Amino acid sequence: MSEFRQKCIGKKSLIGSFAAIPHAVAVEVMAQSGLDFLCIDWEHAQMSRGMIENMVRAADLHQVPAMVRVPGHQPEAIAAVLDSGAQGVLVPRISTAAQAEAAVKACRYPPQGERGVGPGRAAGYGYRIPEYIAEANARTVVAVQVETAEGLANIEAIAAVEGVDVIFVGPGDLSVSIDAIGAQGADKLNAAIRTIIGVTIAHGRTAGIFCASPQPVGQWAAIGASFFILASDTMFLGAGAAANYAAARAELARGERL
Repeated sequence: MSEFRQKCIGKKSLIGSFAAIPHAVAVEVMAQSGLDFLCIDWEHAQMSRGMIENMVRAADLHQVPAMVRVPGHQPEAIAAVLDSGAQGVLVPRISTAAQAEAAVKACRYPPQGERGVGPGRAAGYGYRIPEYIAEANARTVVAVQVETAEGLANIEAIAAVEGVDVIFVGPGDLSVSIDAIGAQGADKLNAAIRTIIGVTIAHGRTAGIFCASPQPVGQWAAIGASFFILASDTMFLGAGAAANYAAARAELARGERL
């Protein structure tokens, strides 16, 4: 079993970020920032399969586990990122137990799943296929993202699916799906998140959630969440730039008054 998966299923607190900038340099910068893992965001960022593989290489260089959020439920996309060497997959928009079961099957080789065998980077380009197949099922983190009203309604069945390691809450899409947007919907959204996290933990799975800022991390950790994706490289870039420009303009104004 990989150290990353062992920590995930062992509910060790982990804080990572989304990697949305499609370049290895951005991955290397983030990898040296003190995070526990990176999740390459193929769902929302514009990137090629070749770029994803290079981003995984860059993470490997700095010994930071890289997983990939795939665009949907297609087994071919899941296989491609695992073949690139990603240590896990985050599958979005999981709303039923059947979808969760399909995600597990796409991530695992037989007999636990239906993943196809290929001579990709993870298997040493064909030189170590038998060894890779023998270890891959135990190494791969399978995370499913619950972010719809249907997923909320089906959370008991989803959490009962064998082979799911992490159930990850997508609060943004969930807020839209259950009509709990903004301050007026905060209580409704928080109740839904608490339900998902509570059911996840009750079934022995690891509960995770996206946090746009550091403040909610403690709130959700207090009720058992242990897998956190904090913002993204693009969000950090924007926030850091905005804060520094504002500070520089304040200093400029102060200097002009002297």
